Amino acid sequence: MNKTNAMRLLDQAGIPYNAMEYEVDEDNLSGEHVAMQIGMPKEQVFKTLVAKGDRIGIVVFCIPVALELNLKKAAMVTGDKKIEMLHVKDILAVTGYIRGGCSPIGMKKKYPIYMDETAILFDEITVSAGVRGYQLCVPRELLVEYIDATLCDIAE
Repeated sequence: MNKTNAMRLLDQAGIPYNAMEYEVDEDNLSGEHVAMQIGMPKEQVFKTLVAKGDRIGIVVFCIPVALELNLKKAAMVTGDKKIEMLHVKDILAVTGYIRGGCSPIGMKKKYPIYMDETAILFDEITVSAGVRGYQLCVPRELLVEYIDATLCDIAE
């Protein structure tokens, strides 16, 4: 397994993680499929979504893979009137990651990150390692602190 940028950053920060490999299905990049592949409950596997607010600009949301981002709740927590998902074609330029491999760790710039409050139900959660085919299982408290995430109610 090659180290990803996200793994190197966690190593540098002294944050333990378990890298989990899964087989990529180009026809099914859903997070639920990833959860099944790595044998983790879908509530514990978090996807990274990138959006743009009318005031705050680029913002990142981490929510359980089986849930959807509630755009009204998202706008409320960011102080925006309106939040729109970033177009898939823009994700690489903005984050340095591609769809299906977007990690909240090590984006091109430091963006505000909001994580669904259900993360507190778990000691560890998984997020993308920054490439398709790899997930990182990380202690939730350490991850939230490292990425400077705000825990809030944003998913449904």
